[in-house]
Amino acid sequence: MIKLYHFPLSTNSRKVRIALIEKGLEFDRIQIDLSKKEQKNPDYLKIHPLGQVPALDDEGFIVYDSTIINEYLEDEYPYPPLLPKDSEGRARARLMEDFRDTQFNPLFVEIFHEVRSKPEGQRDLALIERAKAEIAKCFDRIESELAGKEYLAGTFSLADIAYMANFDLLERFNIPVEPKYKNTLAWIQRLKIRPSYTASAQ
Repeated sequence: MIKLYHFPLSTNSRKVRIALIEKGLEFDRIQIDLSKKEQKNPDYLKIHPLGQVPALDDEGFIVYDSTIINEYLEDEYPYPPLLPKDSEGRARARLMEDFRDTQFNPLFVEIFHEVRSKPEGQRDLALIERAKAEIAKCFDRIESELAGKEYLAGTFSLADIAYMANFDLLERFNIPVEPKYKNTLAWIQRLKIRPSYTASAQ
């Protein structure tokens, strides 16, 4: 059986949980508690030499990095497909997932570290507000990409899954999506009603 080494609050861990659930794959969830630095345990470093989550063990084959894990799952378990059939659609999905991984998600990580690791009076409020403003700017790109489409790559894909992992934090950190982003708001609601969204929460 597939083993997923993860931390429930990690957005990249949730990204893989969603993909596994969408694929209908059974898997064991093995929690690596980041708050206790379990990711630096020598035994875990044999699984993920960088000491991060998630990591996936598929019958002895170990792969890590959430994007690479999900690409592996798509190759190894192609049904139901989570990438478009055409090369343009697949490229669009990968571009938007990369935007999430390199621009969108790191801003949430900045806020999360401030909120989780520091008492309220010691948090860098300027950093938090700056990160929130940058997240809001990301919706310009998402809104444009969704023009005339229900999903980022036309059909539901790994790109949409990547962003789903962050939706809870929009509410937790009080980051509103402005009404002008009509495509984005409809897309968020469309994704939130998928069973994998609720099932992947932990």
